[in-house]
Amino acid sequence: MTSPVTLSGAHTFDKILVDIADYVVKGEIDSHEAYETAHYVLLDTLGCGLLALRYPECTKHLGPIVPGTVVPHGTRVPGTQFELDPVHGAFNIGCMIRWLDYNDTWLAQEWGHPSDNLGGILAVADYLSRRNIAEGKDPLTVKDVLTAMIQAHEIQGILALENSLNRVGLDHVLFVKVASTAVVTAMLGGNREQVLAALSNAWIDNSSLRTYRHAPNTGSRKSWAAGDATSRAVRLALMAVNGEMGYPTALSAKTWGFHDVLFKEKELKLARPLDSYVMENVLLKVAYPAEFHAQTAAECAIQLHEEVKGRLNEIDRVEIATHEAAIRIIDKKGPLSNPADRDHCLQYVTAIGLLFGELTADHYEDDVASDPRIDALREKMVVTENQQYSQDYLDPDKRSIANAIRVYFKDGTATEEVECQYPIGHRRRREEGIPKLIEKYKANLATRFPKQQVNQILDLTLADRERLEQTPVPDLMKALVI
Repeated sequence: MTSPVTLSGAHTFDKILVDIADYVVKGEIDSHEAYETAHYVLLDTLGCGLLALRYPECTKHLGPIVPGTVVPHGTRVPGTQFELDPVHGAFNIGCMIRWLDYNDTWLAQEWGHPSDNLGGILAVADYLSRRNIAEGKDPLTVKDVLTAMIQAHEIQGILALENSLNRVGLDHVLFVKVASTAVVTAMLGGNREQVLAALSNAWIDNSSLRTYRHAPNTGSRKSWAAGDATSRAVRLALMAVNGEMGYPTALSAKTWGFHDVLFKEKELKLARPLDSYVMENVLLKVAYPAEFHAQTAAECAIQLHEEVKGRLNEIDRVEIATHEAAIRIIDKKGPLSNPADRDHCLQYVTAIGLLFGELTADHYEDDVASDPRIDALREKMVVTENQQYSQDYLDPDKRSIANAIRVYFKDGTATEEVECQYPIGHRRRREEGIPKLIEKYKANLATRFPKQQVNQILDLTLADRERLEQTPVPDLMKALVI
């Protein structure tokens, strides 16, 4: 049993902080499946960020805060020529990763996107490695990055299993900040006490409100919120390794701690020991850039496209059976104001699938959204909860994300009900999903780099995982400079 940690005879640190600190400082990852999955998650996450560079609303956030700032041994931002301090480098990379809502997902009492943590991990790994090389020390390798990813996934995902931030109005990126803070403090050489100090400050920081994810305030902040969280994590980590103090009962302090102030006097808990469960079970967003609760709905709608495309004017109603979490988050009626609103709308995603037989990020832009057929279809949709779907969603042995769709016509006929229990990125569909994930990665690279550079990147990142794992991080980052 780990002994409690104290500061100068003060209160012992809250157990969750101790468990997380021990995990990142002393824990060892020995799961082949976790490292294999982390490799694919790394490639997919980088690809999602590169694809986002096609969108000016994303790129306006990138680059140094003060134009022209030069940072020696700075963090490179993939797909650009920026070299930034690691704090703002984390924001840049995190913003790119999350912009299109296309990276991996974790669903439980809380939901989120564990690969968001790569913003901080990659920023610190590149900065630290370049600094080490300048000082005659060894750089970090890509395997160090994969290890940090597995740990960050685990911390964020296990916190999410039984602790619902959304039910108290807080945003899930708090768990990104906590996870990133722990792993990057350890990456920077922080000891157990320093990791605890950084973690306590991450919780004290509080969290964003979820209001920017919901009507009437849905907006683009949801696309840079995780970059903001992982950036703050790097700042707190740098402070901690410089000796900044921690706060042992940041969670449990009566009246003033996180539990009493923000969690309705409930206690946070870790549902299971920290290992590699989350990376092994993470949901890969293989096919569609849409909120994950709608992924199976998109599959169903696209499957029905051929049958309904010639009968759009004959449709009487579209019935969607779904799970409770989807109803709470993405069941939307009325006007949708921007792409951030549309990619989080179950009915909009379903309408696009039925109308076009595909779903890409471009379908959320204003020129497509102005098609009157989309809202006409949305108005005919009836969304109901299937209680079995809701139960299976929370079942740790299933973790399904089920949707079913049936289209009814005015003449009394109807399509068959098309049901999809598990999206293509689910662990139960890995064999089917990984080849498509690789196709997605290659296509995303081609949106940013010339063909010769694409081939060089593929040779480095895909041809031999063991060779990639031994590659110094600066070599990978240099290959991604445009």
